[in-house]
Amino acid sequence: MIIGFKLAPALCALALLAVGAATTLAVPLSRQEGDRLQAKIDAIAKNGAADKPKPAQTAVTEPEANSYLAFNLKEKIPKGLSNPEIAMIGDGALAARALVDIDEVNRHRNSRSVIDPLHYLSGRVPIQARGVLRTGQGRGQFYLQSADISGIPLPKALLQELVSFFSRSEKNPAGFDIDAPFDLPAKVREVTIKSGESLVIQ
Repeated sequence: MIIGFKLAPALCALALLAVGAATTLAVPLSRQEGDRLQAKIDAIAKNGAADKPKPAQTAVTEPEANSYLAFNLKEKIPKGLSNPEIAMIGDGALAARALVDIDEVNRHRNSRSVIDPLHYLSGRVPIQARGVLRTGQGRGQFYLQSADISGIPLPKALLQELVSFFSRSEKNPAGFDIDAPFDLPAKVREVTIKSGESLVIQ
């Protein structure tokens, strides 16, 4: 998985677009682990900036990814989203969980549908999703399987709304599109998701 190139928006999108676990992911966190990943990100970016990047494989561990989210990106996480956690399951599968401030989200929505599950929730609630990340030849695609919020099944359209809300930026005001293929940054050719770690291949 690519971590840090697009900072909080991309990470928050992935945190809402992964293979959900029913409980909080038990991953030890530390500033040292987060800084270790930052150094790896810097090295990947530097290599990718070269006209002819050197062939390289960089391992990103689950503790590094979650420590980076908890410490290095803490101030860049969008308002209304907290405690994002990612687990690397293997064979392209990711697991993620985050707390969403439903009151903050609803302040920016116009939906009045009686079947809208967000109308029956308030405060900070856990959101989870299921899917697989496939990459190759510098491109990636996320395949959503299912999602829920506080245990309530979440329609894909509503998940897309939440993902767009938390991943939008000045350069991408519409946010991350769940179904759209995307370019991998820094001339990365492939990202392989293994159990407990991901391999970034340039």
